[in-house]
Amino acid sequence: MKRYLFICSQNRLRSPTAEQVFADWPGIEVDSAGTNHDATNPLTAELVAWADVIVVMEKAHRNKLQRKFRKALNGQRVICLDIPDEYEFMDSGLVRLLQAKMMRFLPTARPYSPFVSSEVETPSAVCGVSTSLDTNGE
Repeated sequence: MKRYLFICSQNRLRSPTAEQVFADWPGIEVDSAGTNHDATNPLTAELVAWADVIVVMEKAHRNKLQRKFRKALNGQRVICLDIPDEYEFMDSGLVRLLQAKMMRFLPTARPYSPFVSSEVETPSAVCGVSTSLDTNGE
């Protein structure tokens, strides 16, 4: 079972929404954290080491992750969704955006979920996604 860690700044809006939206996805475990020291669930080296896939909402989160937790990163895939901090927790627009941008990075089997819409299944719906596999500073 792959472990996905969703990261934003405060762990109050975007990353907890992602955690809830994908909590019942078959074949994965999910958690969320924030990069700021006063986040609801602050990012730790243990959480970074736990994850197989790390999903950040903005490039600034990826930069902070790589700067502060370089030693804990051990070849995990880091995905940047480029989702700005302009949504409330479980905002329908945020849920749709998370679905569209995450579909290509999740196992193909889908659970029934009131949060997952069938209109965002195709990879062609994914845009603005970048990945960084460079965790060794090379």
